[in-house]
Amino acid sequence: MKIKVRVSSEKDTKYVYLICKKIQESAKIRGTGIAKKNPEYIKRKMVNGDAIIAFCDKKLAGFSYLDVFQNNKFIVNSGLIVFPEFRKQGLAKIIKIELFNLSRKKFPNSKIFSITTNNTVIKINTELGFNPVSFNELTNSENFWKGCRSCTNFDILNRNNKKMCLCTGLLYDPKKNNYSNNKINNRSKVVLAYSGGLDTSFCLKYLLKKNYEVHTVIINTGGFKKNELNEIHNRAISIGSKSHKTINAIEEYYQDCIKYLIFGNILKNDTYPVSVGSERIFQAIKIAKYSTMIKAKVIAHGSTGAGNDQIRFDVIFQIICPDKIILSPIRDMNISRNEEIKYLQNEGISFCWDELKYSVNKGIWGTSIGGKETLTSNEDIPDYAYPTKLCKNNSENLELEFYKGELSSVNKEKGKAVNNIMKIEKIASEFAIGRGVHIGDTILGIKGRVAFEASAAIIIIKAHHLLEKHILTKWQLYWKKQLSDWYGMLIHEAQYLDPVMRNIEEFLKSTQERLTGTVNIILHPYRFHLVGINSKYDLMKSSNTIAQYGEVNYGWKADDVKGFIKILSNQMKIYHILENDKIKEK
Repeated sequence: MKIKVRVSSEKDTKYVYLICKKIQESAKIRGTGIAKKNPEYIKRKMVNGDAIIAFCDKKLAGFSYLDVFQNNKFIVNSGLIVFPEFRKQGLAKIIKIELFNLSRKKFPNSKIFSITTNNTVIKINTELGFNPVSFNELTNSENFWKGCRSCTNFDILNRNNKKMCLCTGLLYDPKKNNYSNNKINNRSKVVLAYSGGLDTSFCLKYLLKKNYEVHTVIINTGGFKKNELNEIHNRAISIGSKSHKTINAIEEYYQDCIKYLIFGNILKNDTYPVSVGSERIFQAIKIAKYSTMIKAKVIAHGSTGAGNDQIRFDVIFQIICPDKIILSPIRDMNISRNEEIKYLQNEGISFCWDELKYSVNKGIWGTSIGGKETLTSNEDIPDYAYPTKLCKNNSENLELEFYKGELSSVNKEKGKAVNNIMKIEKIASEFAIGRGVHIGDTILGIKGRVAFEASAAIIIIKAHHLLEKHILTKWQLYWKKQLSDWYGMLIHEAQYLDPVMRNIEEFLKSTQERLTGTVNIILHPYRFHLVGINSKYDLMKSSNTIAQYGEVNYGWKADDVKGFIKILSNQMKIYHILENDKIKEK
């Protein structure tokens, strides 16, 4: 299920009557709550961008809004509704967090409050920093309390002079909550994006030495074995992490990103499958949400000040959890890998230091390798630096089947796309296929060089592209190429959350309706050969009715072609006649 939660706009006003109806129905079932909402009032909220609206698989699924009282002194988060068919998916929490962030962004100095009988909402608000309070600490605006008149319990509120009711009052006061300012104390809770490598291990020890309470988290976007994740967990705890969490995001990463990288045949500079750049976006999104869940005030990462990852992390954090403080010790202190190693050695932390010569980032869509050679323009990465080694010197057949653009089987064995990708990686990596060195333009405007191995990604993209060349029309292929290049570039440059990306995804998806068939491949050491395809949508199957290229035609006569050629050349003829006249005049 694909969930999309965003700030409302004027185009959402078409849903207003349905939302009001659902709110009323929900209040009736619960037997409490504000039963009626004025549609015109809700419309204004939508148009002003004072509401959050949610969709599941493009269907309207939930809604909530904010309102302002007493000259911006109080903000209320109200009207939360999740449609019954989309409940128990965690959607209420996502909407509440997004509305809270919207309220903080628009009114950073205002107190935010909520009144509710819903235990789930109370728990979510508490996690965000709300505290239970008596009603006399909330707004005294009559306009707010008038809204309670449609609640079945209004008589209880009235009898108690608006001091208490069945609802619980919850208040977030920015002056009393450290979310609201940029000051962090020595025991602030920090979530550290932790991969277990040199950079993040340095950050972990450094932050602990600064007396922060550090909680490490790794977002698994593929490429890790279970024992490797266990080693990372044990390393984090042994260094001193208060807790360590592994979050699996492989399926989500595939559904929301890799799928479209395949649809678009995206290779940056026709070489590199945008492995790390796309992973970092999804890692950052998950880290941001995790930091909010455990109520951390600070997020830290191990990026340097000269790379792309710092931008990818920070951009996502600033959008999803703008109240968090971001720390990046290596960037902030501008220290080298050798200095990091020396620091950890002095702290008595032992690594296999020879392995730290290379920075390796693993993921389901490929592995990147950086080392002293990639800092030059002419040196090659040695064979031993690649994680997988050449094991097979023979050749081997491989058959991939696609259904509507998605990989549905490998060697006639059906399976989920994610499992198929891992299966291809296991088969092809033994041939050391998919290795390369990519040189490209960084977001910072400097050139960057990185080695990589991505056997599954390269084979799938090339096979998918071959199938497309047989099935799609000339202009489909042309415009796909234009938009696909932009999609890859925008992911690389940390623009994944820009709405234009969803627009491009819709276009790419629409081109895959007929993209069904098999592709036959032969694997060799260090390379592979695309043999051909088989599909009922193959446009070459015109041979019996229209023509066989370079052989014989059935759909036109010789005179038809001669006339076509004459007309086709008209514009060029006119140009050259005029050009020759100019020469004669001279």
